[in-house]
Amino acid sequence: MVFPLEAVTTIGGLILPPVFDIIKKAFIKKGDGTAEATLNCLAETKPDALPGYVEANAKLMQARTEWFNRDVIGQASRWVVDLRAAIRPVTVCMSMCFLGMDAGKALAMDPSTRAALLFMVASWFGGRLK
Repeated sequence: MVFPLEAVTTIGGLILPPVFDIIKKAFIKKGDGTAEATLNCLAETKPDALPGYVEANAKLMQARTEWFNRDVIGQASRWVVDLRAAIRPVTVCMSMCFLGMDAGKALAMDPSTRAALLFMVASWFGGRLK
């Protein structure tokens, strides 16, 4: 028997990621101020300014990357990178395993725990509906 809390979290997990993307695309318009549009315009109008723009854009990207990785000193070790990449797939797979064991009566779960596991799995599937 599916409880209302479980149904709401599952439907919310499926619907929220695509709805968030639709709202984001509706209210945050992409302008013509992209780097590609600027490169195109410079190539057509001022080709001599193009190398300076490319160099400045590369420095900006490097500065953004350094700011994003400000908590990482040096190069992150490979196992840390792999662990960061594996967190969501492992939680989704383990959630599916626990839900399967609960459905097979091998494990008795509280409805709120089942709802949280359903939300994790549904939000992963909802993220694929984009």
